[in-house]
Amino acid sequence: MAALSPASSPTATAAAPGTVDSAQTTDSKDPGARAAVATGNTPRWHHASGLTQFRVLAGRSLNALVADRRLIVLVLVQPLILLVIFSQVFGSLANPARFPAGVDYIDYLMPAILITSGITSAVGSGSELIRDMDNGVVTRFRTLPIGLHWVLVARVVTDVLRTTVQIVLLAVCAALLFGFEPAGGFLGMTAALLLAVVVITSLTWVFIALGAWLRSARIMQSISGLTLFPLMFASSAYVPLDALPEWLRAVAVLNPVSYAVDATRALALDQPVGNGVLSALATSAVVMSLAVPCAVRGFRRPPKH
Repeated sequence: MAALSPASSPTATAAAPGTVDSAQTTDSKDPGARAAVATGNTPRWHHASGLTQFRVLAGRSLNALVADRRLIVLVLVQPLILLVIFSQVFGSLANPARFPAGVDYIDYLMPAILITSGITSAVGSGSELIRDMDNGVVTRFRTLPIGLHWVLVARVVTDVLRTTVQIVLLAVCAALLFGFEPAGGFLGMTAALLLAVVVITSLTWVFIALGAWLRSARIMQSISGLTLFPLMFASSAYVPLDALPEWLRAVAVLNPVSYAVDATRALALDQPVGNGVLSALATSAVVMSLAVPCAVRGFRRPPKH
């Protein structure tokens, strides 16, 4: 007897061209799944909520930070070293007559350290983003059903949180080790810290935007060196403006860091703030309104191969 061919077998079924046999895509023991495929009512993937995406991505960044104890030590010790150097070296050279009456150099310096430490951390945020783009982490993110803007938001929030811990630790150590005792007391110092966090957040978005567009660690490092030191030293951060040479004083007057430092210092030392705080907040808001969409747009560009 001739063997039956597959085409003539009464149990054989042929799949239409361009379609997938449901028996190949569903479990034969799951009639509900077979019925869903047969009727076209297959379940669809739904994106996680924005809050869930942010929570997972922020958790990843925090885990990467705390996983290496050496990194934690470096992150916390580096600002303390800068505080010791600036307070002891600059403090011994500073002329007390140039400072407000009854204000020691450590009291004058500490509010500025809050801002300048944030600038250094903001630069590091941009560099870390470039590293993630180079080592393939961002490439894997692009294959996931997530909003890429949440990657940036999570990074900024975790980096600002890390910086906040740094500057709080700096303030505590300055009080315990160097006699930092601001006239504004706890409330004034708390207000100064909050203002510093707002300014740091805006600066972090600026360097995140630079990293998203440049995508080069070398170029980022060069630009950071060109901007970091002028922003920090050509300002009122370490000495009063009238102690600077005339040409450098003109640069410091135009430096936005000077206004952020002056507002933070006025809050901490219980001095008249005038329009300084509102100016610092408004400037930070304008900077973020420009930097955030620029960062998101640059980050969404397809990678170059």
